[in-house]
Amino acid sequence: MRTVNHFIHGEQLALSGGRAADVLDPSTGAVQAQVRLARAVDLQQAVDSARAAQPAWAAMNPQRRARVMFRFKELIEQNMDDLAHLLSSEHGKVVADSKGDIQRGLEVVEFACGIPHLLKGEYSEGAGPGIDVWSMRQPIGIAAGITPFNFPAMIPLWMAAPAIACGNAFILKPSERDPSVPVRLAELAMEAGLPAGILNVLHGDKEIVDAILDHPDIKAVSFVGSSDIANYVYGRGAQNGKRVQCMGGAKNHGIILPDADMDQAVADIIGAAYGSAGERCMALPVVTPVGEATAEILRAKLVTAIEGLRVGISTDPDAHYGPVVTAQHKARIENYIQMAADEGAEIVVDGRGFSLQGYEQGFFLAPTLIDRVTPQMKSYQEEIFGPVLQILRADTFEEALSYPTNHQYGNGVAIFTRNGDYARKFAAQVEVGMVGINVPIPVPVAYHSFGGWKRSGFGDLDQYGMDGVRFYTRTKKITQRWPSGGAVVDQSFVIPTMG
Repeated sequence: MRTVNHFIHGEQLALSGGRAADVLDPSTGAVQAQVRLARAVDLQQAVDSARAAQPAWAAMNPQRRARVMFRFKELIEQNMDDLAHLLSSEHGKVVADSKGDIQRGLEVVEFACGIPHLLKGEYSEGAGPGIDVWSMRQPIGIAAGITPFNFPAMIPLWMAAPAIACGNAFILKPSERDPSVPVRLAELAMEAGLPAGILNVLHGDKEIVDAILDHPDIKAVSFVGSSDIANYVYGRGAQNGKRVQCMGGAKNHGIILPDADMDQAVADIIGAAYGSAGERCMALPVVTPVGEATAEILRAKLVTAIEGLRVGISTDPDAHYGPVVTAQHKARIENYIQMAADEGAEIVVDGRGFSLQGYEQGFFLAPTLIDRVTPQMKSYQEEIFGPVLQILRADTFEEALSYPTNHQYGNGVAIFTRNGDYARKFAAQVEVGMVGINVPIPVPVAYHSFGGWKRSGFGDLDQYGMDGVRFYTRTKKITQRWPSGGAVVDQSFVIPTMG
């Protein structure tokens, strides 16, 4: 049985040992490895390693740190195939999708290669008589990241790349469901020239999460997961004086106006709703057609498109998506489908009961389509996180706009239309953090920032981009004067001004 160890100070370690969790193959349902789970006391070893390495790393000039990031980028690209297959074997998503997972993280590594420019401060000459004011960005010291199972490469890279490039040490606590890729990324970072201790990987569960939130030497924590846990992490971390950013759940809507390019919209929606078996925080699980005629056309086209989808194992090149991550998660999704039926929604296409020949123990679900959903239904209000698409009909543009605006989640939203006026009005008025206009999954590029509103995001700063640089640095402001002439005898006891 393969064992996934922790990665501390440049080497794999068992640490206190004893506790472990199964790592499954979602396509077969079989246990393929065991991952060691750290105890709270084990965190100190990772912190000691980070604390010893960080000062010298921070003192290195940013251009040299950038060269390590450039080499790290090259190594990820060279190992893309192996990383993608390893990721797929533990997560279940198809290999092409795993490559996309890695690529979106790699783009943030590319952004971090520009850290010499990104860290530049501001300067004001002559702000007062002989007085100049300037600022500089300095690393916070040790940061930590707690990442989910659904993007085991992308999200760790979103967090670790900016943090490390800024001169910090970083402790990563990845999901125990698919832990191998984060360890492999840490090994590649070492090969790229990253000093031992700057990137440590510590596996665990709630015990280690709480230890991270309570440790006084960890100055910042970044988290992605469910909203309830995000709220908990944010509250506990902030109470302990840490800088915290937490991304939570989502219920992203796709608004379909009557003038939309319906064929293109359906193709986009199918991929966004069912890709990666719907296990994306930026998936599109709700579509809101405006007008009954639009709804009927959309529904018919969706049913036809669903009939052409292929569910398969992660290495099947013809599969559109693979299994969900665990048997428990599959049962949870099936319960939501039944809940929708019990609430009065119409199950147009039912994905339950699907079995893949030769892989009967795998965690597979066929695509599900549910119509006649209403805002009062619990199955609409909560995140399903599976290959389930709901149709929530609207009579007017204003009604359609109100659904994502009033929902508890505010992560992403998309509108499909040819009308620039409606698109502009929608983007301005919808109360959601990320908006797509004829773009179904509006994840911002690496030099912008990712983050939702309401219960989708806790904290003032978003992931990656300039917000990532701000999150992992502290700005120091300096006001300086070089006296000329003799000493000043007449001292003033009023607050100094620049007049």
